[in-house]
Amino acid sequence: MSSIFLPPPTQQINNAITHHAGVDLHVLRLDLMHPWVNGNKWFKLKYNLLEAKQKNLTTLLTFGGAYSNHIYATAAAGNLFGFRTIGVIRGEEKLPLNSTLTFAVQQGMQLVYINREAYRQRNTAALEEDLRQRFGEVFIIPEGGSNLNGVRGCTEIVKEAAAFDTICVACGTATTLAGIVLSLHKGQRSLAFPVLKGGAFLAPEIEKLLKNYLVSDLPSPNSYPGDWELVCDYHFGGYAKVNHELIQFRQQFAQRHGIPLDYVYTAKMFYGVMDLLHQGFFRRGDRLLLVHTGGLQGNIGIEERLERFQNLAQPEN
Repeated sequence: MSSIFLPPPTQQINNAITHHAGVDLHVLRLDLMHPWVNGNKWFKLKYNLLEAKQKNLTTLLTFGGAYSNHIYATAAAGNLFGFRTIGVIRGEEKLPLNSTLTFAVQQGMQLVYINREAYRQRNTAALEEDLRQRFGEVFIIPEGGSNLNGVRGCTEIVKEAAAFDTICVACGTATTLAGIVLSLHKGQRSLAFPVLKGGAFLAPEIEKLLKNYLVSDLPSPNSYPGDWELVCDYHFGGYAKVNHELIQFRQQFAQRHGIPLDYVYTAKMFYGVMDLLHQGFFRRGDRLLLVHTGGLQGNIGIEERLERFQNLAQPEN
């Protein structure tokens, strides 16, 4: 199943900030593994797809918003590996479909829209039973691939990264972080940058996720979690929120280093790392690995929203 994916390259970053801080900084380019199913999304899907095959289930059902990277990747993965896919989309249908949902339909995904109140029940047994009655025997993958299968896949992201002292990753549901923490080598630590406002609330959720994984029957690289820390100061106002400073940083970073970033996750984490380097947060000689978790297709939605705001701000002739 993994044979169609390229090994993610590691790219070194040299600039005035890294030179002044005296660190060795690299980026793990998960965004280059596959044109459609890349980043941490593939790792979170991998063992869900394998379990569905083992159970002889041919239909995947999952959840997401209108610009969801997970919906995009699940639709593509389903098409690649012979699954029917159903995407339960938060909110009402809006025509014409945006680029994310258009792609999902082109990949064969059936879209189902539910209101926001019902969507909040997506992880309940009642809604799952309702969906099974409606669509038959389906394999349900939670929003974002955020389950123990997702954690298992994410234990494979940095398993070959023993040369680094610190692994940095953006944090939404913390599934990716949990997998990375379980795969850390002795002496390593992980810094996670929540993209949600008030991200400290994730700490007990992360502890619970790690505990649940370690008591499960799923294999783990380690019998105990590695060191991790949340850095909660770089959310830029909350999930999918941006400002001029972040937009400018993303543009300049891509121009200088040839690495495109997404607004929602990686741009915030990269900005945070660079700011911490400037502050002298890291020890001289530290070796840092920044995990590029993909999600670039989601930039279209942010850019469309920014363009609408700019148009509204234009004075009428």
